[in-house]
Amino acid sequence: MASTITPDFITQKLQEKFGDDIQLVELPYGFPTYTVAKKAVYDVVAFLKNDPALSFQFLTTMCGLHYPNTNKDFGLMLQLHNLPENVQVRIKCFTDEVNPSFKTFTTLWPAANWMEREAYDFFGFNFEGHPDLRRILNMDSLEGWPLRKEFPLEDPFRRDKDDKMFGR
Repeated sequence: MASTITPDFITQKLQEKFGDDIQLVELPYGFPTYTVAKKAVYDVVAFLKNDPALSFQFLTTMCGLHYPNTNKDFGLMLQLHNLPENVQVRIKCFTDEVNPSFKTFTTLWPAANWMEREAYDFFGFNFEGHPDLRRILNMDSLEGWPLRKEFPLEDPFRRDKDDKMFGR
């Protein structure tokens, strides 16, 4: 049986509730993808989770994005899943801030804790209200944010490499 939660239905519900805060609607490979104004991203995600007709209860993933030299340098992407209907949706929001900050999603999903810590650890994203925002995978002594494009490909902090051994 086909799901009643179609991309058109999701789009209609979001546009009715949030209007111009839904900035872009795409359907790459049949995957409903919405670019949302940063100021509304928390409310959009909470609506998708709590609206009884949508019920996207499962946070599949959340990660940072970096597109340097654009007017949307940094972004946050979330994927949500309605398990009973087996429907997924992707939400993106962008910011041009050098130090991006978002409201924590741990109030909606406690499991967002680790995903937010990862986005902090690799991109330097701040999540306002996060209960324990600190590095999760990298060493505390690491300087910088390794998934930002300006981070050097070779680790400039390693002292155990002798360039003479590599013909440099």
